[in-house]
Amino acid sequence: MAPLIALIVGTALARLTGLAGISALDGWIPALRVGLAMMFTLTAVAHFVGQRRTDLIAMVPPRLPRPDLLVTLTGVLELVGAIGLLVPATARIAAAGLGLLMLALFPANVSAARRKLTLAGRPVTPLAQRTALQVVFVAAATAISFGA
Repeated sequence: MAPLIALIVGTALARLTGLAGISALDGWIPALRVGLAMMFTLTAVAHFVGQRRTDLIAMVPPRLPRPDLLVTLTGVLELVGAIGLLVPATARIAAAGLGLLMLALFPANVSAARRKLTLAGRPVTPLAQRTALQVVFVAAATAISFGA
């Protein structure tokens, strides 16, 4: 739920900043870029520290090699994508890349749900709820990629 909150709050604050006179954020697409960048920064940090990293490694489907390396690589991609969202010249391609990354990583969520993993003492997000969240996140990336 924290990534959704980061997306919503980041977008809202950026939009309010745009309405207050900061021209670079004057519009929903620039504000959405900030919100999505905040969300990916939040999720990327989890790839590198503490229990969250351990949980993400556990979510990697067992048939894939080097889950620790895959988690590190996806964390780096999320950080690079978040930075790319904040640069107008690269925002569209960064959003498209992040959208594709989310689609590529979704099977790990399915695998974790099917294996009934417990992460940080709690069951993984139910698949229906996780799917709905992914739709929102991918839609945000798509809006940035193809928006005005």
